[in-house]
Amino acid sequence: MEPSFPPLMSGHPVEGAADPFDKARALAALGCDAGTVAYNIGQNSLKAAIVFGPEVPLANAMAMLPLCGVGFQNALGALGPPEVAVHLAWDGRILVNGAFCGRLRVAASTVDPAEVPDWLVVGLELPLWPDSDRPGETPDQTAIYAEGCAEVDPTGLLESWARHTLVGINRWADEGGKPLHNEWRPLAWQMGEDVVQAGHKGTFLGVDENFGMLLRDAEETRLIPLTALLEAGS
Repeated sequence: MEPSFPPLMSGHPVEGAADPFDKARALAALGCDAGTVAYNIGQNSLKAAIVFGPEVPLANAMAMLPLCGVGFQNALGALGPPEVAVHLAWDGRILVNGAFCGRLRVAASTVDPAEVPDWLVVGLELPLWPDSDRPGETPDQTAIYAEGCAEVDPTGLLESWARHTLVGINRWADEGGKPLHNEWRPLAWQMGEDVVQAGHKGTFLGVDENFGMLLRDAEETRLIPLTALLEAGS
């Protein structure tokens, strides 16, 4: 059954081995409508990507990455068992019950933080089943069906992710970034701990108003902007 998307969003199925993230970028570059959702629901994975049409500079529009992460947490929280814990790494990786379980990706038509991009795409990659039948060999990696979510239908999860993300977009547009910060912060993985990001090691103190990482080492506090996560080809 084809997924049903909320108003202002439309589905674009991607067949075979094609990557919905790449497809969404190609559609965006051709001028498709914001709200286009490219997706591929396979036996072992769910992949999808949403096209955004920002009206603010890229530095501000990058908030769509953590917003989509919060949308995913809300979606799985609504459909999965209550004991399943979802956390969000700053770099887009998703954790379920403390193990990495897929990721979010981001690309845009520009890498200039001050420029309003023609488009921005956030992609979701979620393993449904583990790659290996020996999960003990990779305890830091998991899949949602290995974490008590076997009753979660991937089509329903995609629909829920789209709905929760749209709600988040509308709230962000109406109320600014504070509500998103308040939702994202309790989900942030390793905040207050030592991490390595963009080749720099330090304590992850938190984020600035545009979700840039504040990384403190022995000498200084460094700001790593979210635009550092833009994939090549943006």
